[in-house]
Amino acid sequence: MKKMIVALAALALAGCAIGVSPDSPKKEQSSVGAVNVEVKKQDVSKLSKTKHGYGQGTITDEKNRTTGALDFNKRYAELGAKAIDTQDKKITLTFDQGYENGYTSQILDTLKEKKVRAVFFLVKDYAEKNPELVRRMINEGHIIGNHSVHHYSMPDLDAKTCESEIMDMHKYIKDKFGCEMKLFRPPMGEFSEQSLTVTKNCGYETVMWSFAYADWDTKAQPDEHKAAKKLVGAAHEGAIYLLHSVSKTNARILASVIDGIRAKGFEFN
Repeated sequence: MKKMIVALAALALAGCAIGVSPDSPKKEQSSVGAVNVEVKKQDVSKLSKTKHGYGQGTITDEKNRTTGALDFNKRYAELGAKAIDTQDKKITLTFDQGYENGYTSQILDTLKEKKVRAVFFLVKDYAEKNPELVRRMINEGHIIGNHSVHHYSMPDLDAKTCESEIMDMHKYIKDKFGCEMKLFRPPMGEFSEQSLTVTKNCGYETVMWSFAYADWDTKAQPDEHKAAKKLVGAAHEGAIYLLHSVSKTNARILASVIDGIRAKGFEFN
């Protein structure tokens, strides 16, 4: 059973569908919904509801990996959660899609040009208002991730509501776009032992990040040169970058950041 679950997670990391790459022509993707794996659910009634706020911190090890991400993996891997990957020289770009600010198309153009596949974590409101962008993400081989229905702090919810936030979004994306998501990012990076276990019971892997920076404030965007230097300088084995597509800076520097990271000997998942 464990091998089957690992295999399904690997399938999710290959995209929402089989055989689709960023260079593939736009077309309807084949759903992986036909793949059914029974998830053994754990009782969450007695698990801790204490809220934790995740942050990768600034301390790094000899491989430039943030120790906060490494510690998170050690603490919560058994609950199906991670903040950093283990692949050598592989980096994953992820974007949190809270609302559309006009830059996602440019970001998608750059990813297509550079042949990079990213993960886009969507809330339901975003998917409802921007179906053409969601369809483009899927058709161009990117991975669609679950960021909940309402962007509530998961540990503030009871277990049933927590599950609904995940599975109602899951159903919407599956019904509307034919894509069965397997990756979840808790809003604001807030979690509890109970919320992580509920997420795992839903058949999801929780994905945090090993690098993030202050890019979300549209009225105080970071300097482009400094931001690019920061992003390239943060590259490390198994990195999971958290970026926000509302950022004008991110849209403008993404191509040079990808080139700079590759110049350091890294590649993208």
